[in-house]
Amino acid sequence: MAAMQPESVGDPMHPSAAVGAVPPAQDGAAPRAATADSRLALFGHDLRAAMSDIVGGLRLIDLDAVEPATRLQLERVRAASENLARLMEDALTVMTGEEGSGGTADSLPLGRLLHDVEMRWSGRAREKGLSFDITRTADLPRVIRLDRLALERILSNLLSNAIKYTDVGRITLHVGRTPSGGLSFRVLDDGPGFPSLAQEAPPAPRSKPGNGLGLRIAREMAGRLGGLVIARNRPEGGAETELSLPRSSWAPGDLATQLPADLPDLGRIKVLVAEDSETNQAILRSMLVALGADVEIAADGIEALNRLENDVFDAALIDIEMPRLSGIEVMRTMRASGGRHARIPIMAVTAYVLRANREAIYAAGADSIFAKPLGGLEAFGLAMGRLMDRRAAQAQNDCPAARTRQMDKARFEALLEITGPDGRGDLIDRLLSDLRSVERGLIEGCAEPDYDIIRAQTHVLIAVAGAVGADRLMERARQLNDAGHQRAAETIASVAPEVLSLLDDLIHFISGHAASEGTP
Repeated sequence: MAAMQPESVGDPMHPSAAVGAVPPAQDGAAPRAATADSRLALFGHDLRAAMSDIVGGLRLIDLDAVEPATRLQLERVRAASENLARLMEDALTVMTGEEGSGGTADSLPLGRLLHDVEMRWSGRAREKGLSFDITRTADLPRVIRLDRLALERILSNLLSNAIKYTDVGRITLHVGRTPSGGLSFRVLDDGPGFPSLAQEAPPAPRSKPGNGLGLRIAREMAGRLGGLVIARNRPEGGAETELSLPRSSWAPGDLATQLPADLPDLGRIKVLVAEDSETNQAILRSMLVALGADVEIAADGIEALNRLENDVFDAALIDIEMPRLSGIEVMRTMRASGGRHARIPIMAVTAYVLRANREAIYAAGADSIFAKPLGGLEAFGLAMGRLMDRRAAQAQNDCPAARTRQMDKARFEALLEITGPDGRGDLIDRLLSDLRSVERGLIEGCAEPDYDIIRAQTHVLIAVAGAVGADRLMERARQLNDAGHQRAAETIASVAPEVLSLLDDLIHFISGHAASEGTP
């Protein structure tokens, strides 16, 4: 019998690696293996770069600018792409022998995780005509500490199986606490259930073909987390698979798991922290993560602006004294940019809290100030809650319909009635002419700034806005007028964008009214 040839260990892309090829000489195996490792490392670098472009591009999409159905699909793709990136990273670390993050425990905001799960799987269920819900008890921790990739692989396999075997009805993921203080993730479906069950082995396949690999993966990952996956049939029909995790596997007893009930849940919020002190970076990150937020750190003002340019944030915490570019300049740039971060809530974190300092900080665009030295979690949490309440109110005010409601339409109609039927068109023409002239003047005056132009244009705007019932615009125009008299460039830079935005809304409102009446 001929001797068996040794298995090829050469470059898998080399012709000699093909079936039936003559294996390389033994003394060339090490160089070829090194070449393969080098090519694999380069290939991994390119894969990571491509995934970074995909995930980064999805994060930069302005979801508020698209219709709800498209927004839902983009959220679904974003969640799936981030999960794919984590899976790919874990696979590459195994293949290349790198030291990666796989298998390590990370602080994980539970609310954000469940939001991503909902975005990823609701569309899959809907494509099959199924309903998908996530229910949760009120006593859940906001942050857990475990291997996110392992948890996501478990939930993905359990949910995938449930959708596969259910033709009509509902899929539910219920998350709650166990009697012993652990965590329970239960996937319930309205499918046919398991024909036979075994607690220590995967249940027998259901009516559709499959090899039971999903449950085996789930059980293996659960073992990695120190938990257990159990499958059972529901008395009312359908199947249930449950992942149970003991408290010791996810709750190290740190700050993140012991929060007062009245602190805000920031589970869907991404926060930029611009702070040069590594100590304060660590403290702020710890407190924000404890509240459930996703956190990115910038060590100076220039890095902060770069991160704002390349990512999407829901709020910013800005240190006032930073190298390269001060917090004042960062906030002023954000507010004047007109971009996606021009209106996000900003908390200034500073030791400078004298009256004059506070006025300068607020004039630069801050919504609130949190004083150093940094206090405890409770005080910080309450401050973040107030900041995000402003965000919610601002989002409502930024809605075109909400801005229309800020105008007293009855006063506008009463003004038109005074002119009579013959004078309505002429009055509307004069209003539009004045407002467009003011808009051009303010754009020019605020760019320098030219204080004389600002005072003159806001004087006209205050009168016109008050006459037609645009009270919010009138109030902001007065603020801008005062800043022109005081020659306060910082206040002008902060207030002018909102004045111009409200002015644009008013022009569109009156133009629409003119079109409805047939006025040219």
